[in-house]
Amino acid sequence: MMISPSKSRSISVVLLAGGIGTRTGADIPKQFLPLGGIPIVLHSFHLFTSIPDILEIVVVCDVPFRIHFPDLLNPRISFAMPGERRQDSVWNGFCACDPQADLICIHDGARPLLVKEDLLSLLAAAREHRAAALAVPVKQTIKQANELGFVENTLDHSNLWEMHTPQVIASDLLRKGFEIAAKNHITVTDDVALIELLHHPVKLVRGEERNLKVTTPIDLTIAETLLTAEKS
Repeated sequence: MMISPSKSRSISVVLLAGGIGTRTGADIPKQFLPLGGIPIVLHSFHLFTSIPDILEIVVVCDVPFRIHFPDLLNPRISFAMPGERRQDSVWNGFCACDPQADLICIHDGARPLLVKEDLLSLLAAAREHRAAALAVPVKQTIKQANELGFVENTLDHSNLWEMHTPQVIASDLLRKGFEIAAKNHITVTDDVALIELLHHPVKLVRGEERNLKVTTPIDLTIAETLLTAEKS
């Protein structure tokens, strides 16, 4: 059922599912590997479709893989093509979003274990601060090394965070961030880095460590274990 745009329902999701994911050693992109009987990407996809405040979901993936997504005729669901870089894929998804969307929620399709409560907390923070991201505090000792692999110094990790997705950004801020990055030929590795270019504050929302990104075979094994434990 189509959800009418309103001030409380002005969130568009850009779900990134266009990566190749060669480190898993599989012959298909990692986000389409099975987890709990369905492709990895569908776990977060189904979560997003369950949130009434989400206006639409734009899935960024190549055409052959779109068949994996149910309800292809659902007006809340549309598609965009992936780009060469991550930020190019985000841009393509962003351009396909409804221009009335106030917030753009960007999520890696290879993070299947997003917790609903974390998502709702993140959306609330984004409504207040206009830019917010899930993250977890760094627990391990972090060393900075030189190009030869020798330690140069030990970083104070008390204020360091490991960035997760989703990352939720006001539409106008995201567009301005993209404009600055394009003008200055800047490549970023996550979405709120675009907002840092604007010197606009980004609120970090502490999420669950289980919101891992499936990158290697061991990540998939861990995700399967966590999912099984959740169901038992």
